[in-house]
Amino acid sequence: MPKYKATEEERARKQQIREFLGSIDVKEFGDMRTLFKEMVAEVVGAGLEGELEDDLGYSKHDYANKETENSRNGYSSKSLKTSYGEVDLKIPRDRNGEFELQLIKKNQTTLPGDIEDKILSMYGKGMTTSDIEAHIQDIYGLDCSDTTISRITDKILPLVKEWQSRPLESIYAVVFMDAINFNVRSEGRIIKKAVYIAIGITLDGTRDVIGMWIGENESAKFWLSAMNSLKNRGVEDILIACVDGLTGFADAIDAVFPETEIQRCIIHQIRYTTKFVSYKDIKLLMADLKRVYTAVDEKTALSELDTFDEKWSSKYPKIATSWRDNWSTLSTYFKYPQAVRTLIYTTNNIEGFNRQLRKVTKNKGVFPTDDSLLKMLYLATMDITRKWTGRRKDWGVIRSQLDVFFAERIPDNM
Repeated sequence: MPKYKATEEERARKQQIREFLGSIDVKEFGDMRTLFKEMVAEVVGAGLEGELEDDLGYSKHDYANKETENSRNGYSSKSLKTSYGEVDLKIPRDRNGEFELQLIKKNQTTLPGDIEDKILSMYGKGMTTSDIEAHIQDIYGLDCSDTTISRITDKILPLVKEWQSRPLESIYAVVFMDAINFNVRSEGRIIKKAVYIAIGITLDGTRDVIGMWIGENESAKFWLSAMNSLKNRGVEDILIACVDGLTGFADAIDAVFPETEIQRCIIHQIRYTTKFVSYKDIKLLMADLKRVYTAVDEKTALSELDTFDEKWSSKYPKIATSWRDNWSTLSTYFKYPQAVRTLIYTTNNIEGFNRQLRKVTKNKGVFPTDDSLLKMLYLATMDITRKWTGRRKDWGVIRSQLDVFFAERIPDNM
């Protein structure tokens, strides 16, 4: 590897740092922390003085340029929590009491972008408020109550609402939809709430969480309102929707996006129909069932389903019946080439995302409110999707096939 060569500016800055450290008495890390606190106090204090100077229109002692009846009126004291410890500040005041700080707000107790960012990061990774409180105390020597942590995390709620209502793409190639349940306290009771999640893949092959809503236990009625929400945010068409086996789900999608192809998750169907199969039969039965959903085309798949039915219907009559009853949405993927089939036959894309959410929320048995749940899920989502920087390696092949199958629904300029 080539040897790193510092720039002239970097060398000059390092020399300044060495000279500065050589002029002060720093012997251990505690001395460094004290130094950082003093530097923060000096920088923030200078900023506050500059704000008051701009507000009054003249610098300190420059009475010749004073054009206001208002004037400076000493200082008040304020302690600010930072990652270096508590910093004591002198807050400049004006005589008329008209000056409002911008850098440090009136009731603010932490340094912006410092402790608050760390608390939000820990909260988004699933740490409980008591764990965060203990961590802040151990690392930074600061007291940070549950109330303070809740107040800090509440600041992201406007961002969450804005994110939930942001404009979306007009067309999505594929949208995966599923729900995940959490326990939430409501009116003195603990009830299960469903978090409805939609992950979309754009025509460019990038994916994004395009919807997250909290409702009662999963229902087709709520999914209908979710579909309307997507439409109101600019979604005009979804080429293919991949869903679980919830009764009425396909109808809810069809009511808002009537041209959308519905693919029911094959894995969900397998789990549902083999739930009560005897352990001694499961291996052989699954091998026979696999011939159905891995068939080369729909005709072959139906033939394999007939064979399966003849062999297993006397012992497990409901399996083949369920597959036949839901065949219209289970068999959608057979019309597409292998690359598209692999993408849409299961909701694994969204189930993988849900597993990461469960990992983050596992320490929270019960959420006190919907907002507390939404805050944690939003922060976790931002952390998870930060890594979604690319698109599938086979997207070029998939897109070319979609262009053929949906030629009338994909504009030439997209």
